[in-house]
Amino acid sequence: MFIWRHEILLGDMTPPAQERRDVILRLTEAATLLGSSMDVRLIPGAGTNLVYAIRGARDGKDVAGIEGGIVTKRGKVQLAGSCLFDSGGDASPIVLTAMKFDPAMRSASAIRFSSEALGILDDMFIECRELDRTNQPPGISTMEWGIASCCSDGVPEVIFDRGTAHHEGLIRLIGENPVEVANNIIILSNRIQ
Repeated sequence: MFIWRHEILLGDMTPPAQERRDVILRLTEAATLLGSSMDVRLIPGAGTNLVYAIRGARDGKDVAGIEGGIVTKRGKVQLAGSCLFDSGGDASPIVLTAMKFDPAMRSASAIRFSSEALGILDDMFIECRELDRTNQPPGISTMEWGIASCCSDGVPEVIFDRGTAHHEGLIRLIGENPVEVANNIIILSNRIQ
């Protein structure tokens, strides 16, 4: 017990520059896993990203992502660039909003919605909550409002929406670190038909 508390205290004293390097290293590790093991059918039409924020992140500059995201090229998964801060795109608001409710939930990604994928995630005993765009108040960002509305009773590992005529349905995966998020996507990739 004492050692555990000691490790937490030491972890809290990590210099900011070292924490930023650690975030990039961990994100690069997870991105490499996804690049080699993710099922191409899970990538949304506009591509996706995998992000990881520093502790206490306040904006996109504190969130690392894959520059250009994760895309499909010639029917295969491809990482478009290197892992850099301020490169999270649409995934940054997901993690920044989730962190307001649980600061430990510092990583996120999004995949294409399908009932099959949602069923597999449910079978993995992952808590899933639906974001219902029809209840969105006017003038508020979908991601900020939608993610916040799903996190009021704790941050789930999955927030999904089925899509509309104008928006592709997405399953957003949230976790404490990018390896955890990547592993859930890889397990799903191995089980999808």
